[in-house]
Amino acid sequence: MLKKIALVLGAVIVLLVAVVAMQPSTFRIERSTAIEAPPDVVYGHIENLRAWEAWNPWQKLDPEMKSRYAGPETGVGASTSWEGPNAGTGRMTITSVKPNREVEIELEFLAPMAATNRALFTLVPERGATRVTWLMEGRNGFAAKAVGLVMDMDQMIGGEFEKGLASMKALAEADARQRAGIFGSEG
Repeated sequence: MLKKIALVLGAVIVLLVAVVAMQPSTFRIERSTAIEAPPDVVYGHIENLRAWEAWNPWQKLDPEMKSRYAGPETGVGASTSWEGPNAGTGRMTITSVKPNREVEIELEFLAPMAATNRALFTLVPERGATRVTWLMEGRNGFAAKAVGLVMDMDQMIGGEFEKGLASMKALAEADARQRAGIFGSEG
């Protein structure tokens, strides 16, 4: 009887490992929104990692998170590292910029699970607004594939992207209105 239970349990484990191994080895999460502000105003909220504190959804999820900054304040080489009980530990570094059009970032998650991903923000003028797209892509290791069986990562992470973009939208549109008011009063 114990031998049959061991065989069934072994078969279930082999099946589970096979199902996990067949999950996609890469992922891509993407969200976008139109922001009624010129690209240079929106760009300022992305290329300066210190500015992220005002709109970053993970900052709000983990108020105890501590951030440290290194490198230049903006542009390529600007870096921040974080540590918090809910946000874990990691670092992100701007690796490429196309002013007012694109910011590429290397995301290094150190804990609770190690991973290195790519984030990309693109800004495209669109009928008096700026279409901002936030993309994250990377590789799924075995643990991430297993987690993906029970959690919809696109929905979970994408939902946070949506919150972040909404916060960025509110800030950038307020900045654009203020700038228009300043420039409008000079004429």
